[in-house]
Amino acid sequence: MKKRAIVTGATGFVGSNLCRKLLSQGWEVGIIADSKFGFKNIEEIKNQLTISEDISLEAIVKFFKDYKAEAVFHLASLFVAEHEINQVENLIDSNIKFGSYILEAMRNSNTKLIINTGTSWQHYHTNDYNPVCLYAATKEAFISILKYYVEAEETRAITLKLFDTYGENDRRPKLINLLNKFAKEKTELNMSEGEQMLDLVHVDDVAEAFIKAFEYLEEQKVIKYEEFGVSSGREIKLKEVIEIFENISGEKVNVNWGAKPYRKREVMELWNSFKKLPNWECKINIEEGLKKYRKD
Repeated sequence: MKKRAIVTGATGFVGSNLCRKLLSQGWEVGIIADSKFGFKNIEEIKNQLTISEDISLEAIVKFFKDYKAEAVFHLASLFVAEHEINQVENLIDSNIKFGSYILEAMRNSNTKLIINTGTSWQHYHTNDYNPVCLYAATKEAFISILKYYVEAEETRAITLKLFDTYGENDRRPKLINLLNKFAKEKTELNMSEGEQMLDLVHVDDVAEAFIKAFEYLEEQKVIKYEEFGVSSGREIKLKEVIEIFENISGEKVNVNWGAKPYRKREVMELWNSFKKLPNWECKINIEEGLKKYRKD
Protein backbone atom coordinates (compact mmCIF):
# COMPACT_ATOMS: atom_id res chain seq x y z
CA MET A 1 0.00 0.00 0.00
CA LYS A 2 1.35 3.40 -0.94
CA LYS A 3 2.31 5.86 1.75
CA ARG A 4 0.50 9.18 1.78
CA ALA A 5 1.97 12.55 2.65
CA ILE A 6 0.56 16.04 2.98
CA VAL A 7 3.07 18.69 1.93
CA THR A 8 2.71 22.38 2.74
CA GLY A 9 4.80 24.86 0.79
CA ALA A 10 4.61 22.50 -2.18
CA THR A 11 4.55 25.36 -4.68
CA GLY A 12 7.84 26.73 -3.37
CA PHE A 13 11.35 25.71 -4.41
CA VAL A 14 12.19 23.12 -1.74
CA GLY A 15 8.61 21.89 -1.38
CA SER A 16 8.16 21.27 -5.11
CA ASN A 17 11.39 19.27 -5.22
CA LEU A 18 10.28 17.25 -2.21
CA CYS A 19 6.98 16.46 -3.97
CA ARG A 20 8.88 15.21 -7.03
CA LYS A 21 11.07 12.99 -4.89
CA LEU A 22 8.13 11.59 -2.92
CA LEU A 23 6.26 10.77 -6.15
CA SER A 24 9.38 9.13 -7.61
CA GLN A 25 9.55 6.91 -4.52
CA GLY A 26 5.94 5.79 -4.88
CA TRP A 27 4.21 8.08 -2.40
CA GLU A 28 0.78 9.60 -2.90
CA VAL A 29 1.02 13.33 -2.24
CA GLY A 30 -1.61 15.80 -1.15
CA ILE A 31 -0.87 19.50 -0.89
CA ILE A 32 -2.50 22.55 0.67
CA ALA A 33 -1.74 25.53 -1.53
CA ASP A 34 -3.11 29.04 -1.81
CA SER A 35 -3.80 29.51 -5.51
CA LYS A 36 -2.75 33.16 -5.39
CA PHE A 37 0.89 31.99 -5.33
CA GLY A 38 0.45 30.02 -8.55
CA PHE A 39 1.58 26.51 -9.48
CA LYS A 40 4.50 27.27 -11.78
CA ASN A 41 6.98 25.19 -9.78
CA ILE A 42 4.82 22.05 -9.93
CA GLU A 43 3.14 22.43 -13.32
CA GLU A 44 4.48 19.15 -14.71
CA ILE A 45 3.40 17.10 -11.66
CA LYS A 46 0.23 18.97 -10.72
CA ASN A 47 -2.06 16.27 -12.15
CA GLN A 48 -0.35 13.69 -9.89
CA LEU A 49 -1.18 15.62 -6.71
CA THR A 50 -4.33 15.89 -4.63
CA ILE A 51 -4.72 19.63 -4.14
CA SER A 52 -6.70 21.60 -1.57
CA GLU A 53 -6.76 25.33 -2.26
CA ASP A 54 -8.93 26.27 0.76
CA ILE A 55 -6.65 27.41 3.62
CA SER A 56 -9.40 27.98 6.20
CA LEU A 57 -9.08 25.95 9.39
CA GLU A 58 -12.32 24.07 8.74
CA ALA A 59 -11.24 23.07 5.23
CA ILE A 60 -7.78 21.98 6.37
CA VAL A 61 -9.25 19.81 9.14
CA LYS A 62 -11.61 18.18 6.64
CA PHE A 63 -8.77 17.59 4.16
CA PHE A 64 -6.71 15.84 6.84
CA LYS A 65 -9.61 13.66 7.92
CA ASP A 66 -10.39 12.66 4.33
CA TYR A 67 -6.84 12.20 3.05
CA LYS A 68 -5.53 10.04 5.92
CA ALA A 69 -1.83 10.76 5.44
CA GLU A 70 0.96 9.01 7.32
CA ALA A 71 2.89 12.26 7.72
CA VAL A 72 2.98 15.98 7.11
CA PHE A 73 5.99 17.70 5.60
CA HIS A 74 5.54 21.31 6.70
CA LEU A 75 7.60 23.62 4.50
CA ALA A 76 5.22 26.54 4.00
CA SER A 77 6.68 29.84 5.19
CA LEU A 78 7.33 33.44 4.27
CA PHE A 79 11.01 34.39 4.20
CA VAL A 80 11.98 38.02 4.75
CA ALA A 81 15.59 38.78 5.67
CA GLU A 82 14.91 42.29 6.97
CA HIS A 83 11.22 43.02 7.40
CA GLU A 84 9.25 46.19 6.83
CA ILE A 85 6.30 47.16 9.02
CA ASN A 86 3.79 46.08 6.35
CA GLN A 87 5.23 42.53 6.33
CA VAL A 88 4.69 41.70 9.99
CA GLU A 89 1.13 40.43 9.59
CA ASN A 90 2.04 38.18 6.66
CA LEU A 91 5.03 36.75 8.54
CA ILE A 92 2.82 35.84 11.48
CA ASP A 93 0.02 34.47 9.28
CA SER A 94 2.36 32.37 7.14
CA ASN A 95 4.85 31.16 9.75
CA ILE A 96 2.72 30.83 12.88
CA LYS A 97 -1.03 30.87 12.19
CA PHE A 98 -1.06 28.58 9.16
CA GLY A 99 1.22 26.06 10.88
CA SER A 100 -1.06 26.11 13.92
CA TYR A 101 -3.97 25.23 11.62
CA ILE A 102 -1.94 22.25 10.39
CA LEU A 103 -1.30 21.07 13.94
CA GLU A 104 -4.95 21.45 14.88
CA ALA A 105 -5.91 19.42 11.80
CA MET A 106 -3.49 16.72 12.92
CA ARG A 107 -5.09 16.72 16.37
CA ASN A 108 -8.45 16.06 14.75
CA SER A 109 -7.23 13.32 12.39
CA ASN A 110 -5.15 10.15 12.42
CA THR A 111 -2.09 11.94 11.01
CA LYS A 112 0.36 12.19 13.91
CA LEU A 113 3.84 12.59 12.37
CA ILE A 114 5.18 15.94 11.18
CA ILE A 115 8.52 16.96 9.70
CA ASN A 116 8.77 20.69 10.34
CA THR A 117 11.13 23.21 8.74
CA GLY A 118 13.28 25.54 10.79
CA THR A 119 16.30 27.65 9.93
CA SER A 120 19.91 27.95 11.02
CA TRP A 121 19.10 31.65 11.40
CA GLN A 122 17.48 30.82 14.73
CA HIS A 123 21.06 30.60 16.04
CA TYR A 124 22.82 33.94 15.48
CA HIS A 125 26.41 33.84 16.81
CA THR A 126 25.79 30.06 17.15
CA ASN A 127 23.71 30.70 20.29
CA ASP A 128 21.12 28.17 21.47
CA TYR A 129 18.50 30.73 20.50
CA ASN A 130 19.21 34.14 19.03
CA PRO A 131 17.09 34.97 15.96
CA VAL A 132 18.82 36.76 13.11
CA CYS A 133 15.54 38.41 12.08
CA LEU A 134 11.80 38.37 12.67
CA TYR A 135 11.45 35.52 10.17
CA ALA A 136 13.72 33.36 12.35
CA ALA A 137 11.81 34.46 15.46
CA THR A 138 8.52 33.31 13.92
CA LYS A 139 10.12 29.93 13.21
CA GLU A 140 11.00 29.61 16.90
CA ALA A 141 7.53 30.76 17.94
CA PHE A 142 5.96 28.02 15.82
CA ILE A 143 8.24 25.41 17.38
CA SER A 144 6.95 26.47 20.81
CA ILE A 145 3.39 25.86 19.60
CA LEU A 146 4.44 22.57 18.01
CA LYS A 147 5.88 21.42 21.36
CA TYR A 148 2.48 22.01 22.99
CA TYR A 149 0.88 19.61 20.52
CA VAL A 150 3.70 17.12 21.12
CA GLU A 151 3.21 17.23 24.89
CA ALA A 152 -0.58 17.51 25.04
CA GLU A 153 -1.66 15.52 22.00
CA GLU A 154 -0.28 12.48 20.16
CA THR A 155 1.84 14.51 17.73
CA ARG A 156 5.42 13.38 17.13
CA ALA A 157 7.78 15.69 15.31
CA ILE A 158 11.20 16.41 13.89
CA THR A 159 12.31 19.91 12.94
CA LEU A 160 14.95 20.17 10.22
CA LYS A 161 16.83 23.47 10.43
CA LEU A 162 18.02 24.34 6.96
CA PHE A 163 21.06 26.29 5.83
CA ASP A 164 21.08 27.91 2.36
CA THR A 165 19.50 25.87 -0.42
CA TYR A 166 20.05 26.01 -4.18
CA GLY A 167 19.40 23.96 -7.31
CA GLU A 168 18.67 23.84 -11.01
CA ASN A 169 15.02 24.87 -11.07
CA ASP A 170 15.26 27.64 -8.49
CA ARG A 171 13.22 30.72 -9.42
CA ARG A 172 14.06 32.68 -6.26
CA PRO A 173 16.31 35.76 -6.42
CA LYS A 174 19.00 33.94 -4.45
CA LEU A 175 22.79 34.10 -4.78
CA ILE A 176 23.38 31.45 -7.45
CA ASN A 177 20.61 32.79 -9.68
CA LEU A 178 21.95 36.32 -9.30
CA LEU A 179 25.45 35.22 -10.27
CA ASN A 180 24.11 33.49 -13.37
CA LYS A 181 21.96 36.48 -14.33
CA PHE A 182 24.69 39.11 -13.90
CA ALA A 183 27.32 36.95 -15.63
CA LYS A 184 25.11 36.55 -18.69
CA GLU A 185 24.07 40.20 -18.77
CA LYS A 186 27.65 41.43 -18.20
CA THR A 187 26.32 43.92 -15.69
CA GLU A 188 27.79 44.96 -12.35
CA LEU A 189 26.65 43.17 -9.20
CA ASN A 190 26.85 45.25 -6.03
CA MET A 191 27.82 43.13 -3.05
CA SER A 192 29.03 43.52 0.53
CA GLU A 193 32.69 42.88 1.36
CA GLY A 194 31.97 39.15 0.94
CA GLU A 195 33.54 37.84 4.13
CA GLN A 196 30.38 36.19 5.46
CA MET A 197 30.27 32.40 5.60
CA LEU A 198 27.75 30.30 3.68
CA ASP A 199 26.66 26.67 3.87
CA LEU A 200 25.02 25.72 0.57
CA VAL A 201 23.01 22.48 0.40
CA HIS A 202 21.71 21.20 -2.92
CA VAL A 203 17.94 20.80 -3.00
CA ASP A 204 18.16 17.10 -3.93
CA ASP A 205 20.00 16.50 -0.66
CA VAL A 206 17.52 18.64 1.26
CA ALA A 207 14.53 16.73 -0.13
CA GLU A 208 16.21 13.45 0.80
CA ALA A 209 16.75 14.77 4.35
CA PHE A 210 12.99 15.26 4.78
CA ILE A 211 12.29 11.69 3.72
CA LYS A 212 15.05 10.30 5.95
CA ALA A 213 13.65 12.33 8.86
CA PHE A 214 10.23 10.74 8.33
CA GLU A 215 11.75 7.26 8.20
CA TYR A 216 13.68 7.93 11.41
CA LEU A 217 10.60 9.26 13.20
CA GLU A 218 8.52 6.33 11.99
CA GLU A 219 11.11 3.76 13.10
CA GLN A 220 12.02 5.32 16.45
CA LYS A 221 8.69 5.16 18.25
CA VAL A 222 10.17 6.61 21.45
CA ILE A 223 10.91 9.95 19.79
CA LYS A 224 8.46 12.71 20.67
CA TYR A 225 10.43 15.68 19.36
CA GLU A 226 13.92 16.12 17.87
CA GLU A 227 15.81 18.83 15.97
CA PHE A 228 18.56 18.36 13.39
CA GLY A 229 20.63 20.67 11.20
CA VAL A 230 20.73 20.03 7.44
CA SER A 231 24.23 21.10 6.46
CA SER A 232 26.61 20.45 3.58
CA GLY A 233 29.38 20.09 6.16
CA ARG A 234 31.38 22.78 4.41
CA GLU A 235 31.55 26.48 5.25
CA ILE A 236 32.51 28.76 2.36
CA LYS A 237 33.04 32.49 2.20
CA LEU A 238 30.79 34.36 -0.19
CA LYS A 239 33.87 35.43 -2.15
CA GLU A 240 34.93 31.81 -2.58
CA VAL A 241 31.48 30.80 -3.86
CA ILE A 242 31.79 33.38 -6.61
CA GLU A 243 35.27 32.12 -7.51
CA ILE A 244 33.93 28.55 -7.79
CA PHE A 245 31.03 29.78 -9.93
CA GLU A 246 33.40 31.59 -12.28
CA ASN A 247 35.69 28.57 -12.60
CA ILE A 248 32.84 26.22 -13.43
CA SER A 249 30.87 28.56 -15.70
CA GLY A 250 33.88 30.06 -17.45
CA GLU A 251 32.15 33.41 -17.08
CA LYS A 252 33.31 36.44 -15.13
CA VAL A 253 30.95 38.04 -12.62
CA ASN A 254 31.58 41.77 -12.41
CA VAL A 255 31.29 42.19 -8.63
CA ASN A 256 31.52 45.58 -7.00
CA TRP A 257 32.77 44.46 -3.59
CA GLY A 258 31.81 46.68 -0.68
CA ALA A 259 29.15 48.59 -2.64
CA LYS A 260 26.49 47.36 -0.23
CA PRO A 261 26.72 47.33 3.57
CA TYR A 262 26.33 44.14 5.54
CA ARG A 263 22.86 43.55 6.91
CA LYS A 264 22.20 44.76 10.44
CA ARG A 265 22.61 41.20 11.75
CA GLU A 266 24.68 39.65 8.98
CA VAL A 267 25.57 36.00 9.63
CA MET A 268 29.37 36.08 9.64
CA GLU A 269 29.80 32.76 11.46
CA LEU A 270 27.54 29.76 11.02
CA TRP A 271 25.67 27.74 13.61
CA ASN A 272 27.79 24.67 14.32
CA SER A 273 26.35 22.96 17.40
CA PHE A 274 23.52 21.14 15.63
CA LYS A 275 22.82 17.42 15.76
CA LYS A 276 23.22 15.52 12.50
CA LEU A 277 20.27 13.62 11.09
CA PRO A 278 20.95 9.86 11.32
CA ASN A 279 21.26 7.95 8.04
CA TRP A 280 21.57 11.13 5.96
CA GLU A 281 24.55 12.90 4.49
CA CYS A 282 25.07 15.62 1.92
CA LYS A 283 26.11 13.89 -1.32
CA ILE A 284 26.34 16.84 -3.74
CA ASN A 285 29.16 19.28 -3.05
CA ILE A 286 29.05 22.86 -4.29
CA GLU A 287 31.22 22.14 -7.32
CA GLU A 288 29.00 19.25 -8.44
CA GLY A 289 25.87 21.24 -7.65
CA LEU A 290 26.97 24.18 -9.77
CA LYS A 291 27.81 21.86 -12.67
CA LYS A 292 24.27 20.45 -12.48
CA TYR A 293 22.91 23.99 -12.35
CA ARG A 294 24.85 25.07 -15.43
CA LYS A 295 23.63 22.05 -17.42
CA ASP A 296 20.00 22.94 -16.73
